[in-house]
Amino acid sequence: MSEQKAAARKAAFERRKAAHRDVAAAGYLSEVLAGYRGVPLSGYAQMRTEIDPTPAMEEAAAHGPVALPVIMGAGQPLKFRLWTPGCAMVPGEFGAQIPEAGDWLEPEIVIVPLLAFDRRGGRLGYGGGFYDRTLEELRRKRATMAIGFAYAAQEADDLPLEQTDQPLDLIVTQQGVITP
Repeated sequence: MSEQKAAARKAAFERRKAAHRDVAAAGYLSEVLAGYRGVPLSGYAQMRTEIDPTPAMEEAAAHGPVALPVIMGAGQPLKFRLWTPGCAMVPGEFGAQIPEAGDWLEPEIVIVPLLAFDRRGGRLGYGGGFYDRTLEELRRKRATMAIGFAYAAQEADDLPLEQTDQPLDLIVTQQGVITP
């Protein structure tokens, strides 16, 4: 399975890289989040060719708490630090920007970066399992919505998924919203 995932990741990186040159928009993500004003949520700090959720996060922060994920260590779930537009940021693990300081919170909505997705809610991540462990832990405590945010070009027909892969509840692209 790992060779299949490695090949799927490489192909997904290339599709995302091509899409990133052509488009970048968070309009549909803002529309989705508008229906959940005030609900604690986590976004992510865009890296490389990921689609950028920052405009939608800024809008959401005007109505409720927004956090960014912080990697605590290999094999551990993510923790989430409160983020506000313009707050001081520092490099975290793998170069992702994280808030320099702030309170910790548990989101009820998690905007998830990804390499590839399918219409059944499957997600191919970077291989560390951070989001899968985190979503599993959060969902044990309460209903937690996972929103995959990606370019439409990142859609795949057949992903090499495993039992531990947590499903997405929605997928939002620059072209619209997909409900698995």
